[in-house]
Amino acid sequence: MSDLSPASWRKSSHSDQEGGNCVEVANLISGVAVRDSKDPEGPKLAFGRAAFSTLANDIRAGRFDR
Repeated sequence: MSDLSPASWRKSSHSDQEGGNCVEVANLISGVAVRDSKDPEGPKLAFGRAAFSTLANDIRAGRFDR
């Protein structure tokens, strides 16, 4: 993965003020990156736009619910 230090990260509008379980996303030229909001220096995942769109749609549809 390329250097993500200049990336502009944003937290989900569904995140509460306590921080909770949340991810942050950053738009990249090549796609979208995600990271854990509680560990911004930790691991990050990068997706192409089509793959991220599919992932987001699957999450919204509940395909990963326990």
